[in-house]
Amino acid sequence: MPRYPVDSSDWKLIGSDRVSAIGLGTWAIRDPKAAEDVMVEAVESGLVNLIDTAEMYGNGSAEEVVGRVIRRVGRDRVFVTTKVLPYRFTDEYTVEKAVRASLARLGVREVDLVLVHWRNPKLSAGEQVRILEKAAYEKGLARYIGVSNYDTGELEEALTATRSAEVVVDQVHYSVLHKEPERTGLLDLAIREGVTIQAYTPLERGEVARHPTVRRVAEAAGRTPVQVALNYLISRPRVVAIPKTENRSHLHEILGSLGWRLPPELIEELEAI
Repeated sequence: MPRYPVDSSDWKLIGSDRVSAIGLGTWAIRDPKAAEDVMVEAVESGLVNLIDTAEMYGNGSAEEVVGRVIRRVGRDRVFVTTKVLPYRFTDEYTVEKAVRASLARLGVREVDLVLVHWRNPKLSAGEQVRILEKAAYEKGLARYIGVSNYDTGELEEALTATRSAEVVVDQVHYSVLHKEPERTGLLDLAIREGVTIQAYTPLERGEVARHPTVRRVAEAAGRTPVQVALNYLISRPRVVAIPKTENRSHLHEILGSLGWRLPPELIEELEAI
């Protein structure tokens, strides 16, 4: 049997909010208008409501693209995640200022989720989260807070550091070819504590489509390698995948990873990679 029970739902929980098992990322946007149109189409499909961005992406320009998407589809149809750079964590005021700048670029009064982008080595994992809690959550600028690139020990520390907010997400590199969250116990911790894992680089910049095992499983399942790679992730409890695309046909392929699940024997083949 597969290592984890198969989650058959295409909707996951972040806090008490339902978000799509597939979200869209905004790192390294090449064509802002194409990216905007693809995100609008994804949201209007009714299958996607989660968009991930960060102040670092395009020096804020990715947040501006997401802001245009929100204005086109309506605020209540998009769950927005953004992130604060580590060097901002010198004091509460500096983090608050950064979050407010993100909100201005997004054109919203509050963001749904704000993350520590990665660890500031000058602070403990807990200290950094506590600053974010005070600067964003307690000021009403974010509905939820979380972390990114935190390992198992760092997430454990972060979970006990907050006073008024829960840490609801750890966004990490996770794919069928990069299973560190499984190997290190991070996914087990997340499942146990009710933390959602947002998997970035889930397609390994096209590498999953060339991997022989992924290709063999895709042929057996009657799906594409991209769809198989994403379906593997969202079959895990508490896992959301956030691929990035600016191409409509690629979007349709990505959306084709929803609405079904690989059989246990094929999941086991992918687990063995």
